[in-house]
Amino acid sequence: MKEKIIFLTGPTAAGKSEVAVRLARKINAEIISCDSMQIYKGMEVVSSQPGTRLRKIITHHLLGIVPFSKEYNAAAYRRGALKKIEQIIKKGKTPLFVGGTGLYMSVLLDGIFRVKAQDPLLRQRLYRQAEDSGSSFLYERLLKVDPAAAAKIHPNDTRRIVRALEVFEITGKPISLLQKQRKGITDKYDVRIFCLNIERDKLHQRIAERLDGMFKRGLIAEVKRLFSRQRLGKTAAAAIGIKELNGYFKGAYDLSEAKRRMIRNTCLYAKRQLTWFRKDKRIEWIEIGGSEKPTAIANRIFKEIS
Repeated sequence: MKEKIIFLTGPTAAGKSEVAVRLARKINAEIISCDSMQIYKGMEVVSSQPGTRLRKIITHHLLGIVPFSKEYNAAAYRRGALKKIEQIIKKGKTPLFVGGTGLYMSVLLDGIFRVKAQDPLLRQRLYRQAEDSGSSFLYERLLKVDPAAAAKIHPNDTRRIVRALEVFEITGKPISLLQKQRKGITDKYDVRIFCLNIERDKLHQRIAERLDGMFKRGLIAEVKRLFSRQRLGKTAAAAIGIKELNGYFKGAYDLSEAKRRMIRNTCLYAKRQLTWFRKDKRIEWIEIGGSEKPTAIANRIFKEIS
C-alpha cells in the first residue's frame, strides 16, 4: 500500500492552521508548510506563520528557514519538501501539507517541467511577430500545433504563447505532451487534497479581523525591522503588508489607508487562490460555516480520510 500524504489548502484567512493542528493529532501527522511567504525568517507576523502555541502541539516544518534577503523558488521548495516527506514517513507519521501557495502544491503533485529548450533568437522573432501582428496571430498558430496547450493559455498571454511555440519549434513536440512527462508525488504516494471554502463575505470579514490581530502582535515594528536590517529579496518584498506599510512610513498616506489597501489586496489574493484551486479536479472541497469550530472541520476531514 502507498503511504498517505494529505494536503490542506484554501484561501488566506480560511483558518487552515487551526484546523491542521487538530487534524494532525487525529492522523499522527507532522505539518509541512506550503506557503511561499512563511518560509522566510523575521516575517512571522506579516506572513501569518502559525504561532508558538500551535507549533508546540504539532511539529511544523519549512517555516522561517530562509533569510528574507535571499531569493527562493518553487524548485528549491520542492527539494526541501521531498526530504521532509521521507523523514516524516520514516518516523511512521503522515506528512500533512498546509498552505495556500498553489504553485508549491503543483510542483510537488505533478513535478517540474525541466525541458531546457531555449533559442533567444527564435524567441525574439516570435515577440516581434506578436508586436507586429498581435498575440492573436501567434495564438492561432499555437492552436494548430498544440491545441491542448492553447486551451490552457489565454489568447493575450504573449509570454506563455511564445514559450509554447519556442519549445515546439526546437523539439518538434507539443509542450503539452512534454509537460505530461513530469513526475510528481502522486505517482508514488496516496495523495488526498482538501480545500477549505467559505462564503466570500465571511472570508472578507475574517481577513479584516486577522489584520487587526496582526497589528496587535506588532506588524508595524516587524516591517520596520525588515526595512532597517538589509535589503529585502524580491520574493519576500511581495508579501502583502510590505509595500502598503512602506507607503505609510514614507508619508504617502495614513495608517487607515494602509490597512484598507492591505485588506483589499488580501481579498484579491484570496480570489486568485480560489481561481487556481478550482482548476484542479483532484481537490475535495470542504464547505465551512463562518462560526464552525476548527475541531468540527478537522473531524469532517478525518472521516473523509478514514
